[in-house]
Amino acid sequence: MKFPLRTTPSLERRLGDWARARLPHLVAEAGMFILKQGWASLFGGLLLIAIIGTKLVWNPDWPLHRYDALFLFAVATQILFLRFRLETWEEARVIVLFHLTGTAMEWFKVAAGSWAYPEPGIFKLMEVPLFSGFMYAAVGSYIARVIRIFDMRFAPYPPFWMTMVLAGAIYVNFFTHHFLPDIRLALFAATAILFARTRVWFRISSHQAARDWWMPLPVAAFLASLALWVAENIGTATGTWLYSGQLPGQAVSLGKLGSWYLLLFVAFATVTLVSRQALYTAPLPGGRVRARPDCAG
Repeated sequence: MKFPLRTTPSLERRLGDWARARLPHLVAEAGMFILKQGWASLFGGLLLIAIIGTKLVWNPDWPLHRYDALFLFAVATQILFLRFRLETWEEARVIVLFHLTGTAMEWFKVAAGSWAYPEPGIFKLMEVPLFSGFMYAAVGSYIARVIRIFDMRFAPYPPFWMTMVLAGAIYVNFFTHHFLPDIRLALFAATAILFARTRVWFRISSHQAARDWWMPLPVAAFLASLALWVAENIGTATGTWLYSGQLPGQAVSLGKLGSWYLLLFVAFATVTLVSRQALYTAPLPGGRVRARPDCAG
């Protein structure tokens, strides 16, 4: 049985129509915004549920290690996302690229002692369980899906090559700061300067008369990094991984917010390799943009 790409947008549209018919406009818009954000982060949400669930029920004496179960769950989830067209193949290819770059960073950081995965596993290479790459893939999946679900436009967008250079510099600094001076303060400043004028335009509804909302791109990146920091606390609270010097039950340092903030720009730049149609070099007059046919709600 084939599932058309319009199936889930159709459900979102009907849910949005139902909410707007019964609730005040702003309440309905806020509710749909939250629901669609959750829908966009479905991959990461399912992975977090699996992390929590396996921690609660797993027995170390079982023949299948917990890390291996998480890896198999992540693989199956990715297959189902493609099978049910929750992600396009173009998006999946870029998500795989971010998956690989994330795994490479995991190998380096674990070897450097930045964090560790204490449990055993068969699908574990260089002390890094292979499911960890899917945590980075979940970030890429969210960005790709949220752009499509909210029919996002980014304007005025800086020269594309500059965003690629910045993303490359951020990624390299995650490695080189172990040996060379850490330039993250300069990188924070670069994101603020380069994207100072860039607004994220989005629509909660697909109706032609629907309002276009907007948010500064750096603010959107900070809010997303805050959500990732919360998710990371779930990971450490369940003992799935632990930072160097972190005690059981201790919250992840707020300094990690900055790391996620910078890494989000790497993920976003990677996703824009296939989402260039969402980038506008000039401001959008009044913010009005035509919704794509698959944008719903």
